[in-house]
Amino acid sequence: MPGGRLSQDERRQIALGLAESLPYAEIARRLGRPTSTVTREVTRNDGPTAYRADLAQRATERRARRRGTPLSQDPEQASRSDGPDGGVVAEYEEMFVAVLMASGLPRMPARVLTCLFVTDAGSLTASRLARRLEVSPATVSKAIAFLESQSLVRRERDERRRDHYVVDNDLFYQSTIASARANDRLVETARRGIAVFGPHTPAANRLESAARFLDFISESITRAAEQAREVLHTEPGASSHRI
Repeated sequence: MPGGRLSQDERRQIALGLAESLPYAEIARRLGRPTSTVTREVTRNDGPTAYRADLAQRATERRARRRGTPLSQDPEQASRSDGPDGGVVAEYEEMFVAVLMASGLPRMPARVLTCLFVTDAGSLTASRLARRLEVSPATVSKAIAFLESQSLVRRERDERRRDHYVVDNDLFYQSTIASARANDRLVETARRGIAVFGPHTPAANRLESAARFLDFISESITRAAEQAREVLHTEPGASSHRI
């Protein structure tokens, strides 16, 4: 039914469409669904190359059961009696995970990052993350290692020597600068290739063009991030000058 939850048969049709390399829009047209529904379904269930109808169906059933779980199971959620209901939060978290995956994050790091974002403190221990996400501590550890490598979370240790994983106002600044530094390494590598292949060769010309482009992009990103950093430290609704 358009607008309702996907059925198991519809998920099988999505899997068949992906196997045929059909665009999401065509799969959606055949189902009579919005393209965004198919995109979100595939993205939150391991992407187009790993999507399986049976696993997606079971994951949906698990999420539905979790929405019916009393919020008092999580002490932090129980304290937020004036917040949105669990079903609304779960739907939003699924959407957030789907968007992060579409931007390039693997599914588990996207789930961990989403969990940290929507937590009031912006910080959780590995054991709390494992309980909230219903995965093993080893799975959380692997996801955290990936996020740390991308400068997307940072680690803090409390007085009981427990590690807490944190997202804060500098998250986007730090990850943006890390991206610019990755570009810098590409620029350096490309210019080394010019010496390898010799100046004015076709390969050297391509590498030089790529190096100049990436160098310009890196400088622009770094400059814009430095100028915009104050936005991250401005309270919502507070007036600030336009950069």
